[in-house]
Amino acid sequence: MNVKQDPFADSSDRIVYVRPVRAEELPDEVRAQVGRAENLYAVHDKNGVQLALVNGRHMAFALARSHDYAPVNVH
Repeated sequence: MNVKQDPFADSSDRIVYVRPVRAEELPDEVRAQVGRAENLYAVHDKNGVQLALVNGRHMAFALARSHDYAPVNVH
């Protein structure tokens, strides 16, 4: 059977948004865990729910891709 399928048909469900976060904006209990990092990156789903907080843009993109998500920058 030769059926064509679009692998990106529901790709909007697999998009995550990566945005920079300043450590000083974080709650005290989170800030206590980030050490000396001043700038972190948050990964959010399409509804704005934060999925991860990592130290570095490259790490945020690698994390998203390793979980089969397509990361997009948010300014």
